[in-house]
Amino acid sequence: MSETTVFVNGTVIVDAARAVTSHAVAFSSGRVAALGADAERLADQPDTSVIDLAGGTLAPGIGDGHAHPLLGGVEALGPQVRDAGDLAGILAAVAEWKAANPDAEWIIGASYDATFADGGLFDARWLDEVTGDTPTILRAWDYHTAWVNSAALAAGGITADTPDPALGRIVRRADGSPLGTLQEAAANDFLAEVVPAFAEAQRLDAIERATRGYAEQGTTWIQDAWVEPADLELYLVAAAQQRLHTRVNLAFRADPARWRDQVAEFVAGRTRVRALEHPRLSGETVKFFVDGVIESHTAALIDPYADRPDERGLPNWTDAELNEAVVAFDAAGFQLHLHAIGDAANRSALDALAAARDANPPRERHDVIAHVALLDPADVARFAELGVIANFEPYWAQCDAVMRDLTIPHLGHPREDWQYLIGSVHRSGATISFGSDWPVTTRDWRPALSTAITRHSHLEPGAEAWLPKERLTPGDALAAYTSGIARQALAPQRGTLEVGRVADAAWLSANPLSLAPEAIADLAVHGTWLAGEATFRSPTHP
Repeated sequence: MSETTVFVNGTVIVDAARAVTSHAVAFSSGRVAALGADAERLADQPDTSVIDLAGGTLAPGIGDGHAHPLLGGVEALGPQVRDAGDLAGILAAVAEWKAANPDAEWIIGASYDATFADGGLFDARWLDEVTGDTPTILRAWDYHTAWVNSAALAAGGITADTPDPALGRIVRRADGSPLGTLQEAAANDFLAEVVPAFAEAQRLDAIERATRGYAEQGTTWIQDAWVEPADLELYLVAAAQQRLHTRVNLAFRADPARWRDQVAEFVAGRTRVRALEHPRLSGETVKFFVDGVIESHTAALIDPYADRPDERGLPNWTDAELNEAVVAFDAAGFQLHLHAIGDAANRSALDALAAARDANPPRERHDVIAHVALLDPADVARFAELGVIANFEPYWAQCDAVMRDLTIPHLGHPREDWQYLIGSVHRSGATISFGSDWPVTTRDWRPALSTAITRHSHLEPGAEAWLPKERLTPGDALAAYTSGIARQALAPQRGTLEVGRVADAAWLSANPLSLAPEAIADLAVHGTWLAGEATFRSPTHP
């Protein structure tokens, strides 16, 4: 790698939030060394390489503030049910995989579309028709639900007499027998205790494949938002073997049943990551699942569900226990990352973070509430007041089939209008960051950026904006992926291409700040640089 790289003949987005641009930039020793004419003057210096942007745009490196790269990576190992257009398509994909892998002891796949069955409830007998006696489990796209066949139910010893786990549901038929749909802890416990794990070599390949895919789309940092003990070991090996193609920060999952023991365990895990001193791996965060998802009636709501007046959801923590755990992990110096979907869950998460600030000594904090799917308007201002980062998944901020068929009917009015209040939270002065929650939905930031600007699908350019007051300007939306992510990543030296900042960048075919928003999804990525080192170069623009 040359000591200095100069980019010319294009647009350089220096700071998306402030709409600052330049016509040239120079990278040296992993940092931004110069801009504009000062950068151009360096092009003639020895040991300098020049990259012609060919009229394209160099943007700050993109981040993904909430994702599950290992889960996304291993999806490629099972039946490709995500591409199915209906229930028959799912079953055909499973049958095809079984035919190609006749000796497999289990069939393990993801992510099926829950709208293909009424209420998102899937019957084991449907899978039995194509799987026979091979135990089978498919995860829904929300990763809070699983669909199993009869052989898998038998392998797990689940019968009509099996009680629901404390934090989950075994969906049942009228006679009490298990239907085949497992929700929350019922699904997660089954996966952890019954389903065989993929081999280490397969999982390492999955991480490498996932992080390479991120590099190919201009991404330079991702938050793995669900890390179990075995995952830590895997990441340490992947880093040691130089198989990470982007930076990854690990968020260790706090277990409501044993979080007190986990405080010391997570401190030890963080120490091991730090000792490795690898520039692409960190482990500074603890993840809390505060609740489930609206579509399964497991998100925690302040008032009952519109279509289930006796149901307020399935919180994973009592408020008292959540407060105590958050205070303890905050005292240990961790960044906190709380999954909160329902309005009650978001309120509980804000209350817990406020409790930590009251209980522990002052320090710089960059805690995150992820998803913020349903937010009581009374709580909007609290993000800025507490300094909490709101991590949204902007691709969800559209009125798609899931929203129409499941979410809105579950919520009713006025709560249907309290969803993904991205614009409101941003205008309140809070930091917002963006993520994908991949593999729940696409890891590609380009269609998601378009959705944040338009509040509808990029595939429907003439569609009406859903909750149009919650739209962002292109600059503010891109900033959520860049400078907003930099704060979440505990990396104030990243996020812009100002002189002295870390040289993380993505070479795009055009400027997303001036394109028609629907066209952003079609942007090509020609190259990605992480601290000045190219992690991806397109064959068409070497």
